[in-house]
Amino acid sequence: MIRRHSIPYRWDLAALLAVVLAVGASRAAAQGPTVDAQDSARVPSGTTLGPLPGSGGTRGGAPADIGTILGGRPGPSVPRAPTGITRPGPGFGIRPTEGVTLPPALPFTEAPLYGPLSIPPSAEDEGPPDGLTLDAAIDRLVGENLELRSQYHEIPKARADVLTASLRANPIFYADSQLIPYGDFSEKRPGGATQYDVNVTYPLDVSHKRQARTAVAAQAVRVIEAQYQDAVRRQIDALYEAYVTILGARETVRYARASVIGLEQLLEKAERLLTGGERSRGDVERIRVQLNAARVGLADAEEALLSAKRPLTPLLRIPLAEVESLELLGTVGDQSPPPPPGEALIQMAFEARPDLAASRLGIALAQADVKLAKAERYQDVYLLAQPYTFQNNAPFGTKSAHSWAVGVTVPLPIYNRNQGNIQRAYVNVSQTRTQLHQLELTIATEVRQAEREYLVTREAVDRIERELLPGARSIRDEALRRYNEGEAALVDLAVAQREYNEIVRQYRDTQVRHRRSMLGLNTAVGRRVLP
Repeated sequence: MIRRHSIPYRWDLAALLAVVLAVGASRAAAQGPTVDAQDSARVPSGTTLGPLPGSGGTRGGAPADIGTILGGRPGPSVPRAPTGITRPGPGFGIRPTEGVTLPPALPFTEAPLYGPLSIPPSAEDEGPPDGLTLDAAIDRLVGENLELRSQYHEIPKARADVLTASLRANPIFYADSQLIPYGDFSEKRPGGATQYDVNVTYPLDVSHKRQARTAVAAQAVRVIEAQYQDAVRRQIDALYEAYVTILGARETVRYARASVIGLEQLLEKAERLLTGGERSRGDVERIRVQLNAARVGLADAEEALLSAKRPLTPLLRIPLAEVESLELLGTVGDQSPPPPPGEALIQMAFEARPDLAASRLGIALAQADVKLAKAERYQDVYLLAQPYTFQNNAPFGTKSAHSWAVGVTVPLPIYNRNQGNIQRAYVNVSQTRTQLHQLELTIATEVRQAEREYLVTREAVDRIERELLPGARSIRDEALRRYNEGEAALVDLAVAQREYNEIVRQYRDTQVRHRRSMLGLNTAVGRRVLP
């Protein structure tokens, strides 16, 4: 007759439940990676800084699900490993990110196209001693620009991806009870004995995928840091544009004011001649019309100067109420020695341009991706440790037994070699190198064009100062003398004044263009070559 001993059975069941509850209710105090570690890390292929050079390799695969459990039946010798280990590595998944948000180029604020201009007798005013210099503006841009602050967050996000990539896989805990009878076992209904199992399956990264993922994520940080430096370069270029525009608008105000003063003097003299009967009322009214047009032009030039200052609000984070009263310390005129020759400038750009540095680092990122693809040829080996197995023999009147088991699951990489991802990673290295060569050609072209713009505008400014301005001024002064002495009509003076005004306007535009070319050369080279 079969005896039943329920007390040992209940105590063992209670012990098993206690183990399960303890494991399930405990909270880990250390790192907490997911089970499938190859899908836990994410390195972005693109950020708000732009596409990540070298990121087009195998990390674009979609994460694989854990799947069902290996094994045909429960028992002490069956590992609880996910079926996903039998499939090729899905790759280092890429988190979707925003597109490129490069700062747009600021429009150049042109001076008014109406109203006469005259070159003042005094030299260009550099501004008040406490005015904002270009160096101080660059320092404030780097520290206060909100666009750069936003893009800087890409760096700590990438560093967080390094942490994610370095996390280890969690072991898999499994507990079961099998051969539980419907009712009771007996001599007429033999079976059992009822068995209780507790096992832990731990994945072993034998191909060092975790280290390869960490290397890829760490290299991505270096690329993003270089991209951030290039974002700073682009924002400084936007500041250059705004700075030169303000200086040009300030010069236009100075020229327009000099024209108003000259016409006021001419009107005063014409009125005196009218009193003596040497000039007609029509001549005086024509001069008065020119004076009024010059005053309108001066007012418009002053408004253009205020408009040119407003872009400094988002660039330098200066309140709009303060930016309109802001004064700059600087000049439009070129007072610096010429830069080095073209080949030296191109070499400097190859050493200094952060976008080129990011592309070079992208090659290292693509090569690290090749190592990751090779490491993902082999999936984890799952080690099974089953420290507790209890067989309840109480229904048979015999002593119950405890035992343990150990096992290993090794996926055979017969059809699981990740060949496609490896080939893609190799192609990505070649593609990144090609993109680097293309960028080098683009940078060399940009530097050459910036140098030519500098040389052409500098020669134009010198020629206008040497030849055009003196000739136009001489013709205007001669016409004014003849008009004052009654030898020429007012129309002759108006023609000479119009020609002089066009030369002055051309001189101002060429000066502004040359100053912009100086700073544009800095942007093309990637460092401060000219002040």
